[in-house]
Amino acid sequence: MRMAMIGLGKMGGNMARRLCRGGIEVVGYDRSGDAVQKLAGDVGMIAADSTADAVSKLASPRIVWIMLPSGDVTEAQIDELAQILSTGDIVIDGGNSNYHDSVRRGAKLASKGIGFMDAGTSGGVWGLENGYCLMVGAEPHVAAMVEPILKALAPAPDTGWAHVGPVGSGHFVKMIHNGIEYGMMQALAEGLALMENKKEFVLDLAKITELWRHGSVVRSWLLDLTAEALQSDKTLEGIAPYVSDSGEGRWTVIEAIEQGVAAPVLSLALQMRFQSQDDVGYGFKLLSLMRNAFGGHAVKEQHENH
Repeated sequence: MRMAMIGLGKMGGNMARRLCRGGIEVVGYDRSGDAVQKLAGDVGMIAADSTADAVSKLASPRIVWIMLPSGDVTEAQIDELAQILSTGDIVIDGGNSNYHDSVRRGAKLASKGIGFMDAGTSGGVWGLENGYCLMVGAEPHVAAMVEPILKALAPAPDTGWAHVGPVGSGHFVKMIHNGIEYGMMQALAEGLALMENKKEFVLDLAKITELWRHGSVVRSWLLDLTAEALQSDKTLEGIAPYVSDSGEGRWTVIEAIEQGVAAPVLSLALQMRFQSQDDVGYGFKLLSLMRNAFGGHAVKEQHENH
C-alpha cells in the first residue's frame, strides 16, 4: 500500500518512519528538503519535491495524510489538494485542527467527490517507538480504506485506534482528550508542589513519584514521565515556570460553555496555564517539564523572557 505524507516535522517525520517500518510505502514531502532526504536515506521513504510531485507518485485511489500546524497552513494545503486530487481520493488531517474546521473541510472535499478523515493523534515524541493513539472521524468507506495505515501507526493492529464517528468526531474526541490531559497534569503538579513545599519532611519527590508508579491508583503515563524526569533533576532550577497551551484546551472549555456542561477542572487547569505567565512556582515548572516529556514541547529556561 502506498500513501503520501505532507509535513515531516517532529510528528510527521516519526509517523513516516513508523509507516515505512510497518510495510507501508510512503511518499514524503516537506518544505525542508533536508528532512525529506534524511527520511529517504534512513527508512527508504520515496522523496517528493512538492505536493504535486507527491500526488503524482500515487496510484488511484490516492491517500494523502497531512501533518501540519492547525489553521491557515492546513487550510491552504487542503485547498491545494482539492485542486489536484480526483473523485475517490482521500485527504487525512492528522494535526490538531479545530473540529468545526474539519467538518467544514470535509463537506468542501465531499462536494468534489474527495473523501476526508480527521485523525486525532496522540503519542507525541514517543509514538515512533510505542505507536500512536488514533481517534478518527470519517465516512465508513473512507475509514475502511485507511485501516491498514491506522493499524501500522497504532501500538498494535487491534488496539490504539478507533473509527469514533463521522467527519469532525476524530478531532472533537482529541480536543476533549487534551482538555482532560490539562486537568491530570494540573493535579499532579499541584500535589507535588505541596510536597516540595513541606520543607520539614525533606521529601524526595523522585522517590515518591517512582513509588506511586507501582500499584497506586494515580499511576499513569504522565506520572511515569514525571518520575523519570525527576530522577535527573529534582529542583527544576533551570526551567522557567511558564506553560504554553496548544489551543485545544481553550476549545474544550469553549465547547463546555456552548453546551452548558459543567467542566470546572478542565476550565481551571486552562486558567492556571494562563496564570503561569505571571507567577513563579514549582508546580508550573513541573507542568512545563511534563509537556516536554510527552510531546517534545520546548521548555523555557529560567533566564528566557516570557
